[in-house]
Amino acid sequence: MPARVGQRAVAFVLGGGGHLGVSQIGMLRALVERGIRPDLVLGTSVGAVNGVAIAARPTTEGVDALEDSWRRIEETGVFGGSLLTRLGTLARTRTHLHDASGLARALEQSLPVGRIEELEVPFQCVAASIERASERWFTAGPIAPAVLASAAVPGLLAPVAVDGEHFLDGGLVNSIPVGRAVELGATELYVLQVGRVDRPLEVPRWPWEVGLVAFEIARRHRFAGDMAALPEGVEAHVMPTGRSEPPSYRSLAQLRYSDVSNIGERIARAHEASARYLERAGMDTPS
Repeated sequence: MPARVGQRAVAFVLGGGGHLGVSQIGMLRALVERGIRPDLVLGTSVGAVNGVAIAARPTTEGVDALEDSWRRIEETGVFGGSLLTRLGTLARTRTHLHDASGLARALEQSLPVGRIEELEVPFQCVAASIERASERWFTAGPIAPAVLASAAVPGLLAPVAVDGEHFLDGGLVNSIPVGRAVELGATELYVLQVGRVDRPLEVPRWPWEVGLVAFEIARRHRFAGDMAALPEGVEAHVMPTGRSEPPSYRSLAQLRYSDVSNIGERIARAHEASARYLERAGMDTPS
């Protein structure tokens, strides 16, 4: 068990959600503008990608750099390649559409350090172990393999091997790790979810909806349980995305994992909504 954080500790908890994770940038900006600095950052999947960036530089400059990385996502080739290239990768590997080298390069180029323990703020991310069918928390060691493991979406990216064990996306086991933050002693939680928990689920009508709905049931059940089990003295703030209408499960849009359109608008919307929320909650005024 890793060391617990301090007696009165702030945790940023960044959940998974693919391209919807761009909203977390607006939330982070609203938080750091008000001088709210984390003592601990926990991330799952895209939340691990965004979380490690803020753990490296928990400042407005760090948020600026993260936003710039998202705006250049097509240049970095994280989910690049033509349809033929993707199909060629799938035919060759039989398990996934993309090579993870683009994401690995982006991480290495954007972060000032290479190991988790060198980050400015303590950081942990979670991945799903294939061999043990359980969650594995990365608390030390090289950053890139840990974050890649946490973000290894089944079917899109290959399982990531670390120390002889293979890992898939952390969202399979702990999509919004509120319970982990409490376990480590955090008493003030800022939960950066991407909006999917806001919309009631509906009975699936098409094959692609079946897996999405099944996954959502599992992730929401755990999140709801973790929130209901918050001990006395622990305060949790679920940050808003600013979307008037959460993502629908009646649309193939949920499968557009590489959709980076309207990045500025989505960030601005989450920033405005989060700033209003923090003001109403009596948080510190902008610095």
